[in-house]
Amino acid sequence: MYKNKIYGHNSIGDDMTEKELAYFEDAVGHEGNIVKILEKSISMIEDSSIKEFMESEVNLHKSRKEKLISFLEGNSNE
Repeated sequence: MYKNKIYGHNSIGDDMTEKELAYFEDAVGHEGNIVKILEKSISMIEDSSIKEFMESEVNLHKSRKEKLISFLEGNSNE
């Protein structure tokens, strides 16, 4: 089982199942895909204000991906 670092000790329990962690791994992939799509789109946009907005979205999704990866690394088998 994996330790649940988000909730700590609670009534639900401290262990996450393989299936629950698989959802987090899927989320990492989704965030990575969003970043790729946004970066490709940015290269085709000429309007600087739209580019700035989309670049901020890229940063947001990169940050989310890193947080998810960090969470998964903290939940390796012990």
